[in-house]
Amino acid sequence: MRQSLALGLAFALGLAFTDGASAQIKLAVGGPMTGGSATFGAQLKNGVEQAIEDINAAGGILGQKIQTPMLIGDDRADPKEGVSVANKFVGDGVKFVVGHFNSGITIPASDVYQENGILEITPAATNPKVTERGLWNIFRTCGRDDQQGPVAGAIIAERFKGKRVAIVHDKTTYGQGLADETRKAMNAKGLKEILYEGVNIGDKDYSALVSKIKAARADLVYWGGLHDTGGLILRQLRDQGVKATFMGGDGLADDEFATIAGPGAEGTLMTFSPDPRTNAANKGIVEVFRKKGFEPQAYTLYSYAAVQIMKQAAEQANSLDPKKMAEVMHSGKSFNTVLGEMSYDKKGDVTGYTVGGKKKDRYVLYIWKKGPDGKITYVETQ
Repeated sequence: MRQSLALGLAFALGLAFTDGASAQIKLAVGGPMTGGSATFGAQLKNGVEQAIEDINAAGGILGQKIQTPMLIGDDRADPKEGVSVANKFVGDGVKFVVGHFNSGITIPASDVYQENGILEITPAATNPKVTERGLWNIFRTCGRDDQQGPVAGAIIAERFKGKRVAIVHDKTTYGQGLADETRKAMNAKGLKEILYEGVNIGDKDYSALVSKIKAARADLVYWGGLHDTGGLILRQLRDQGVKATFMGGDGLADDEFATIAGPGAEGTLMTFSPDPRTNAANKGIVEVFRKKGFEPQAYTLYSYAAVQIMKQAAEQANSLDPKKMAEVMHSGKSFNTVLGEMSYDKKGDVTGYTVGGKKKDRYVLYIWKKGPDGKITYVETQ
């Protein structure tokens, strides 16, 4: 009787262990799944979800599958919510996080992750402070504002030499940080802004700002912030007859910007990293997303790449220990991703992207144009 009971218990435990081993890697995604930035949250979610599906179909990581459905945390683009999401992930036993989107949320959330041994890769948080704090656990697949700002500032100084430039930002860690870096680079090349203003996210009426821009006779309005507020400001500028060129950074990189801004979005300039959708090697994965009814623009493939890097780091470390994986990532070893061949420095920043053996610029210029289908979207300038 005792032997039968013991054997039964051992069998049951064996089943439990086998079942757990088949899906015991807990990887989560954190970002703004609702609210004004929800389109970017969708990019993160869909990118990670597809990467997990593809990795699991190929056998998982070191013989273990990533748990599905994956854990999702909605930070609503709010720092307090971001910390709450981070603490919930800790309670759920998560060891790997892709996220967050906003720099102002990523920074406090990463402190929680570090304290609890969680490895984090953000596909989108560009503020320098994200990786300047000496944390072992934070990496990104995107660039930094102090890399993007100099590119934007140089473009403005060259294309708008002797023109009147207004700089507007949304007072966030990302928005103001990018605006300040762009302003600094532009000033260093001899072009001084005629207006520098911060606005509140969530406002609907920007008529006071429009009046200031109109009175300043701006030729260019540079926007440091995200697509929703930027689109609303641009619409109101055009409604009041302001024809100044509008320009922004990667925070505009979603087609919803043109939906919000209206026809006036055409001609908008934008800096962003090279579009991985245009890489012929990614044709298959891009089609997978499109067949599912999702266009993998902006940070979708940056999120997909984050999971690829985690997988390869675990394989190179021969361990799913987040700290051992981070050591591999900090070592400068190369990872093969949908973004190209990439490696990290000691801070957790990307040292560069190589596609087809050619080094890619970190940031390039895009223009929003109307396509053959009548839809306004962003395309890389040649």
